[in-house]
Amino acid sequence: MLFDYKAVSAEGRMTYGRIDAINLTDLEMRLRRMNLDLINGTPITHRSLFGAQRVPRLELINFCFHLEHLTRAGVPILEGLTDLRDSVEHPRFREVMAGMIESIEGGQTLSHAMDTHPEIFSQVFVNLIRAGETSGQLPEVLDSLTESLKWEDELASHTKKLLMYPAFVATIVLSATFFLMIYMVPQLKMFVKNMGQVLPPHTKLLFFISDLLVAYWYVFLALPVLAVVVVQAALRSNPLVRFRMDEIKLHLPVVGSILQKIILARFANTFAMLYASGIPVLESIRTTQAIVGNLVMRKALERVEQSIREGQNVAGAFHDAGLFPPLVVRMLRIGESTGGLDKALLNVSYFYNRDVKEAVGKAQTLIEPMLTLFMGALLGWIMLSVIGPIYDVISKIKT
Repeated sequence: MLFDYKAVSAEGRMTYGRIDAINLTDLEMRLRRMNLDLINGTPITHRSLFGAQRVPRLELINFCFHLEHLTRAGVPILEGLTDLRDSVEHPRFREVMAGMIESIEGGQTLSHAMDTHPEIFSQVFVNLIRAGETSGQLPEVLDSLTESLKWEDELASHTKKLLMYPAFVATIVLSATFFLMIYMVPQLKMFVKNMGQVLPPHTKLLFFISDLLVAYWYVFLALPVLAVVVVQAALRSNPLVRFRMDEIKLHLPVVGSILQKIILARFANTFAMLYASGIPVLESIRTTQAIVGNLVMRKALERVEQSIREGQNVAGAFHDAGLFPPLVVRMLRIGESTGGLDKALLNVSYFYNRDVKEAVGKAQTLIEPMLTLFMGALLGWIMLSVIGPIYDVISKIKT
């Protein structure tokens, strides 16, 4: 059972958190092992409808940053985590850190304690921490993770920047069109028909669509929602559908090339971190397969792993996979021959990160006029279809 608790530390500092326990007695014992005295505990009888609450990336960045400085200063991991737990405001993350402290007090390592929370700490994160513990370079690994998380946050903001404006404009255009079709066009329809004018085909088409929207507006509103639900269910239940969808994403005009660059930049950055931390090439490639977020790229990395396992060199394996651009293969070949594979991969990540920024800027300058043109054409068609017959009648009256 999950408990919300209020406790006091040995220094007299109030601590609030959330932790799993069998009952209040078990809760008190667990907190005592964390050097906390229970004041009160309240069982939580229900969980969120949408599952476990996610921890924002900013919280993970702050966690890595502060833990790096604490460990570099010689503060033991357990004490550092305790201090961080008391300063964290996010309830879910505070709960996770309390569980980690308990696990470490039970004799587990930091990486093992993190591995029990896969929804918070990815396999890449855990493997890097484990490598840092083994090599004695935990502060350096935490510093790399901090920079990597900051980079991912910046990359996510570029992606949102690319998608938010078109989504916003499309919503406004569709809403305005829906309003015109439902409210304005029916009012003008009777007026235009009563003039006895022969209606042009585009006006008939407009009135037909308007009649459909008026009669079945609920169907048109429900169809997009139903389509999203069906597609999401198909993606979750059928790997082939997800594979085809990921393949389509990579071949979309404008967006597809940017998406591929984002995936390659994330792969190169993660691969470089893993390899630089002392993790073997095969294990590094296997770990990166989970973070690319695209089944097509994942299958390609699986082929790369198999080729290397069969004795092929790294650059040759990536070349034969057929999905990686010449820049990636060339950098891998140089890094492999010079013994600086991690530096070569970081260069790949840098180049693609720069390309993503430039591509997002170019895509925005291209998308904005296209959306404006589309919006003008749509609204122009509606106005022309309604005003055209009226103008024809007025022209005949004047003559």
